[in-house]
Amino acid sequence: MDYYEILGVEKNASKDDIKKAFRQKARQYHPDVNKAPDAAEKFKEIGKAYETLSDDNKREIYDRYGEDGLSNAGFNPNSFNMGDIDLSDIFSSFFGGGFGGFSGGYERNPNAPERGDDLRLDIEIDFLEACFGLEKDIKIRHLEACEECNSTGMDKNAKDSICPTCNGAGRVQKSTQTILGSFTSVTTCPHCRGTGKNPKAFCKKCHGVGAIEKEKNIKIKIPHGIEHGSKMRVANEGNAGKNGGRCGDLYVVIHVKPSKEFARNGFDIYSELEISCLQAILGDEAMVKTIHGESPVKIPQGTQNEDRITLKGQGVPYLGSDSQKGNHYITIKVVIPKKLSQQEEKLYRELFVLSKQQTKNQDGILDKMKSALGK
Repeated sequence: MDYYEILGVEKNASKDDIKKAFRQKARQYHPDVNKAPDAAEKFKEIGKAYETLSDDNKREIYDRYGEDGLSNAGFNPNSFNMGDIDLSDIFSSFFGGGFGGFSGGYERNPNAPERGDDLRLDIEIDFLEACFGLEKDIKIRHLEACEECNSTGMDKNAKDSICPTCNGAGRVQKSTQTILGSFTSVTTCPHCRGTGKNPKAFCKKCHGVGAIEKEKNIKIKIPHGIEHGSKMRVANEGNAGKNGGRCGDLYVVIHVKPSKEFARNGFDIYSELEISCLQAILGDEAMVKTIHGESPVKIPQGTQNEDRITLKGQGVPYLGSDSQKGNHYITIKVVIPKKLSQQEEKLYRELFVLSKQQTKNQDGILDKMKSALGK
């Protein structure tokens, strides 16, 4: 029997690793949970392995001499006391805080105030609405406190409001005898489902929930500059709390429709502008569309395809600022005509001949310079 293999750890495992492995294995094979015929025996082996490896003295002897070494040193590896192992932190969360005498028991008050659940609502807005913000009416469905019972969930005229099975605790204890001793597990009361209240005395309107589902219209303010996927918290518009607890919150998730004309990165806007070859060669002034309206833009002479022009301060307003804005970047697309009229073709050919003549003249000048330099 290899204790390290039983726990599934390496031989150089730390105490924390050993404890963590024991926690996982013990939960898996505890007889109250695992009904396999060999579960109790495996659980016992896990306990023996943990008892040895968690003790520095025993672990050193085991590493050097194995189980025989433990026997020779006066330790009986076949007889261990689970009571020597602190199980409170290992099983408290698993068994609801009640494991034998190691834990203080379950102390939750089922009638204590409990915060309501948060809700999520996804909405879609236009590209420009995200840029400049808006007020929007939305419709939600959530739980509101039952007015009939004042959110207690109980009939006002009921006499026996406490659950007779758990006496209002909301939990019941169950003791199980195993080869390791007596184990006590704490579970939700099956009669009242953990409320501690008598189901026969539930409010007729909300059926003991203390809240009823209602539809509600609310107005939210979406700030300018908000981005796709952003979440907005609307306080106290989630589900009503239990036993007088406060309401949860509503989280509104913003989905922004894409624009056919603009792209956005942060607070900057990107678009394209198509120009002709002549505009690129000679330069020009054009009107471009921005999110703020049309704006003039100067196209310099000799503009190349994919050149970028920047319109400063023509982007998206910053969140929380009315004065700061991003930039608008315009990418130039030089459009080459696919068909020409006879007059256009004639002019282009004349320009082409002139261009070739200038190139030839420049080549001649370069040849003369090279000759003069002796090259």
